[in-house]
Amino acid sequence: MGMSVTISAATERDAEQILKLQFLCYQSEAELYGDYSIEPLTQPLDSLKGELESGTVLVARLGAEVVASVRGAVDADGTARIDKLIVHPRMQGHGLGGRLLAAIEERLRTEGAAKRFQLFTGHRSEHNLRLYRKHGYATVSSERVHDRLTLVTMAKGAHAEAFVASA
Repeated sequence: MGMSVTISAATERDAEQILKLQFLCYQSEAELYGDYSIEPLTQPLDSLKGELESGTVLVARLGAEVVASVRGAVDADGTARIDKLIVHPRMQGHGLGGRLLAAIEERLRTEGAAKRFQLFTGHRSEHNLRLYRKHGYATVSSERVHDRLTLVTMAKGAHAEAFVASA
């Protein structure tokens, strides 16, 4: 019998595992955009620990191993910014990213009084764009950062349909 993945709030004890997983997961993004200096690859442990204290961080565990994570925080206007949704490469393609996205939305809606959700990804990150669209997000803006990268900002209302079933 296999283990099931559980989703829960992250603790400071998870910080190193999250940071290592983040480094692994963002390698493909860095390669896609030709930029290995992106913040997820250079973030120091103390910075991540600060995010654990100031925002909402969820992890998905397979046994004791952190195999996915996501972060979010709600600002004074009620906008919940969701950031760094990561899933271990061997766990991708099984719906875990969608489960984690739904879980952080629910947590930020109930505990953070989120009125709307916002996130961003790179314009070439087709897998991310598909996932977010599937979960009701629509593009609200894009900003060209440099020749190789345009950031796409996506948003939806906090009471929008959380999941659109695939065919």
